[in-house]
Amino acid sequence: MIRRREVTSVEVVQTYIDRIQEINPLINAMVKDRFSLALQEAAQVDKLIEEETGGEDVLEDRLPLLGVPFTVKEAFSLQGMPNSTGLVSRRGVISATDAPPVALLKRAGAIPLGVTNCSELCMWLESHNRLYGITNNPYDLERIPGGSSGGEGSILGGGGSVIGVGSDVGGSIRIPAFFNGIFGHKPTSGVVSNGGQFPPPSGQQPGFLCTGPMCRYAQDLLPMLRVMGGANADRLSLSSEVDLKRLRFFSVPHDGGSPLVSPVDQQLVQAQRRVVERLEADLGVKVQQLKIPQLKYSFQIWSAMMGPTSFAELMSDHGKKVWPLWEMAKWTVGLSKHTVAAIGLVLVEMFQRAQPTQFILQQKESLQKDLEELLGTDGVLLYPSHPHLAPKHHHPLFTPFNFSYTGIFNILGLPVTQCPLGLSAEGLPLGLQLVVGKQQDRLSLATAVFLEKTFGGWRDPGRQHCIS
Repeated sequence: MIRRREVTSVEVVQTYIDRIQEINPLINAMVKDRFSLALQEAAQVDKLIEEETGGEDVLEDRLPLLGVPFTVKEAFSLQGMPNSTGLVSRRGVISATDAPPVALLKRAGAIPLGVTNCSELCMWLESHNRLYGITNNPYDLERIPGGSSGGEGSILGGGGSVIGVGSDVGGSIRIPAFFNGIFGHKPTSGVVSNGGQFPPPSGQQPGFLCTGPMCRYAQDLLPMLRVMGGANADRLSLSSEVDLKRLRFFSVPHDGGSPLVSPVDQQLVQAQRRVVERLEADLGVKVQQLKIPQLKYSFQIWSAMMGPTSFAELMSDHGKKVWPLWEMAKWTVGLSKHTVAAIGLVLVEMFQRAQPTQFILQQKESLQKDLEELLGTDGVLLYPSHPHLAPKHHHPLFTPFNFSYTGIFNILGLPVTQCPLGLSAEGLPLGLQLVVGKQQDRLSLATAVFLEKTFGGWRDPGRQHCIS
């Protein structure tokens, strides 16, 4: 519409600015804006379009996202914006450059509006830190938006942004996408650059961390991924047509009953069942229900493969060493600069230096082999996103291993698309993950478009509240 001059970029950018100013006092998702610069850049876009003589096709080819506003997780470098990742000691850190995927989006013509909140050091699935405070879920302000890309999930779910940039080492794109009723995609490992993030990945993490798109509309995932992947996106054959009727579909309703992880909410089980029914009815395919026994060990596999990470060193950020017991004592009287989740993770780290057992390594290897053989180049696996609907604030402290439903696919390097599936009885987003073989991202993206048409995709949380 911008390229066709049906709307101006200034009009679009101003509309999103107005929406952010309306909802951000409630959700606390955007932590620093660049609204005046964004409007200046939008005016330059409108001038460029006015002067373009080659027509819309030339602009689409050269600048596919020209004039479209977007938001960025604060853990990424965005020139002129803070890059603290919620650490009080990094309060004054301002990015001088753009992270590579952010730079590619800007080069494609997109206009950043600002940066959004995340958990302290991207450690936790609640987006809360002592620098910016706590972010709320737009569907219920007493609930979490997830983490660590929770500010992105919240601003997108609340209609304050249309596309955004997140990162995911254990579900940090997919959990916020699920809790906030939007789409998110963890690409095949190594396609989108992870550069320009704090903290930088260490140890085994570079192979498991993925940067990817988050958005309200399924059809935006593919063009975003094409831009963010740069030359690497060619590996994904994103221009190839996908015939959903020729794909093989599988459904796994739960992890097999890990004692460390909560049972899957029945509303999510039923939502996944409805997806199976619609795939079979509308596409004429047969969805095979499976049990995959190794998934019961998802948390142990994730923990073993991630290896030791010195959270204490990261929390100090080259400054004074953080002593977790002392920090916990300070926290109880309100004097710590860190959240209880971050302190708790450092405490856990102190006692978790054991090497992974041979049994867990064998489970990982057999799971990797079985899933890669199962999915091949034409398989799509339906799997729950999380055992619970968006929890109340701080409740994940009592269920710290529930992220293993997403984290296992970081370890396996498989691309996953998170899809909303309408709302629960409480008015909270339902959803599921679509898992596909390596470099087969286009299969889950095409299935996501089908599910959006079938189940309605993103729902305006404000409208839901008006109806109720």
